[in-house]
Amino acid sequence: MMAADQQRIHPVHDVEAPHRPLVPENYAKSDKGIPQRTFPVMHSKPPKRRRSCCCRFMCWTLSILLILIIAIAITIGILYLVFRPKLPKYSVDQLRISQFNVSDNNTLYATFNVAITARNPNKKIGIYYEGGSHISAWYMDTKLCEGSLPKFYQGHRNTTVLDLPLTGQAPDASGLVNRIQEQLQQTNNVPLNLKVNQPVRVKFGKLKLFKVKFRVRCRLEVDNFGASNDIRISSSSCKFKLRL
Repeated sequence: MMAADQQRIHPVHDVEAPHRPLVPENYAKSDKGIPQRTFPVMHSKPPKRRRSCCCRFMCWTLSILLILIIAIAITIGILYLVFRPKLPKYSVDQLRISQFNVSDNNTLYATFNVAITARNPNKKIGIYYEGGSHISAWYMDTKLCEGSLPKFYQGHRNTTVLDLPLTGQAPDASGLVNRIQEQLQQTNNVPLNLKVNQPVRVKFGKLKLFKVKFRVRCRLEVDNFGASNDIRISSSSCKFKLRL
């Protein structure tokens, strides 16, 4: 009985239990067997190819612009040394007034004839005076009359006299005429401004350049504005500017 009642008990291994390592994760054994913690290696991303292409494009663009600027500067310097350009000169030599009266509707009608002398002092530079010019005569802020210059070519060291007719009208002229008469009584002179805008092409030797604009401003002092009178110009000065 006693032998029959005895049971043998054997240890049962748990198959489903996970195997746990003695060394935790992120640790490694050194050569001496001591656990050491390891860290994940962070890999930097390579630079973007697009940014590199943009930088390269900008560098090429700036280099080309710099080369163009240097080439233009060298060309201008060579032209200056070879041709020695000088500014043209202008003067107003004569003024004739054939009409300057006020009508019944208080409108001023004015007709001037202006003689302008244009001088080209350059030895190797010619000037083409193109169409589209405009000349006007002003008293203070009032435009009295206007006209245009003819098309012509002015050669080297050439002097050309232009006789230009100007016509125009100004409304509400009674106050204007009164101001002119008062100024004549006070100073014996009347200021008159001439404004000229002239498109031209400059010719260097055989090279005809692109179109530019001459801007001339002349200030005169005349003794009267009477029609059919001899107008005496007491002073005259002209300023020249070049506009691209």
